[in-house]
Amino acid sequence: MEDNFLNELLQEAESKEMYQTEAYYDLVLLQIKNLQGQIASNFSEAEKEIQHINSWVLQRNMLLDERCKMLERKLESFIRERQVKTIELPNGTLKMHKKPDKIEIENLELFLKHARPEVLTIIPEQVKPDLSKLKAFIKTRPVPAGIKIIEGSVEFTYKIRLEVENVGSEETGFEAKRPNGLRAVI
Repeated sequence: MEDNFLNELLQEAESKEMYQTEAYYDLVLLQIKNLQGQIASNFSEAEKEIQHINSWVLQRNMLLDERCKMLERKLESFIRERQVKTIELPNGTLKMHKKPDKIEIENLELFLKHARPEVLTIIPEQVKPDLSKLKAFIKTRPVPAGIKIIEGSVEFTYKIRLEVENVGSEETGFEAKRPNGLRAVI
């Protein structure tokens, strides 16, 4: 009987130990779950902060962009008032230049009916107008039927000189086109 009793006590102790071991590892799983929840919460909070910062930056930059546009209009009116093509200033250059004329085919069938071979590019089984040849052709001859000439507009640009360490002043080649037709070369 004593053997049975000792075996029962041993089995009971082993089952309690097994239960405590499983309970410990279940708590480890719970800790991992909580930590992963905190990680997800951190990412979510960071995303909200990023959206908030981006919204602030967009709002701030809209105001700065409007101010830039107003200053660009002042520069353009200044060079137009002077009636010159270029003004060199210590911090940059103002320029007025005429964009090239554009050619638009309004009626392709009418144009092709009256077109001369020197203003066409023939691709096997395909005939289409060659706009660069047409430009050259129109300079010395009358405008062919079906062609509309869109005159190039005068465009304002400016360059800003940036100071670069150990080099002196340098003009950069970044060009920003504005919706109102102004271009900034920074």
